[in-house]
Amino acid sequence: MTKVDFYTGSRDKLRTACQLSHKAMQNGVRVILSTPDSATNDALDKLLWHFPATAFIPHCRGDDRDAVLSPVVIDHGSEKFPHHELLITLHNECMPFFSRFERVIEIIGDDAEDSQLGRLRFKFYRDRGYELRHIDLSANHAPGRITNDFNQTPTQ
Repeated sequence: MTKVDFYTGSRDKLRTACQLSHKAMQNGVRVILSTPDSATNDALDKLLWHFPATAFIPHCRGDDRDAVLSPVVIDHGSEKFPHHELLITLHNECMPFFSRFERVIEIIGDDAEDSQLGRLRFKFYRDRGYELRHIDLSANHAPGRITNDFNQTPTQ
C-alpha cells in the first residue's frame, strides 16, 4: 500500500520539492513531480537547473522521450508515468492516480489556506487507511533539515 508523507510548514514549496527530489535521487529513488499548472511546471523546471548550487538534478518533463531514463520527471496534466516509485505533489487536492505510487509526498505551505487544504488531504488518506507520516518543516528552518532516508520505510 502507498505510504504518504506530509511535509508541512514549507516557506517555499518549490524549493522544498527540489530538496526532496535531490535527497531521493541521492538514494536511488526516481521521482515524479506533479504540478497543478504549466506556470508551476515552468518555475520548477527552471529552479531544478540551479538547485542545489553545488550539484545538478537531472530532470526532464513527462512528455520528453528520455523521461523513462531520468531520475526526476516534472509532469503536469498527465496520468501516464515512466515509473511509480515516488510522487511529490504540489496540488491542492489528492490526485486520483496517487495509489499507483509506492510513496507520495504532500508539501504543505505555511499559510492558513494551504494548511487547511493539507488537513483535508491528510484526513482523506487517513480515512482510507494509508500509512501516514508528518514532518514539520517550521520546527527547524536549517538548510539541512530534510534528512529523510528514502530507502527506509517511513514510521509514524
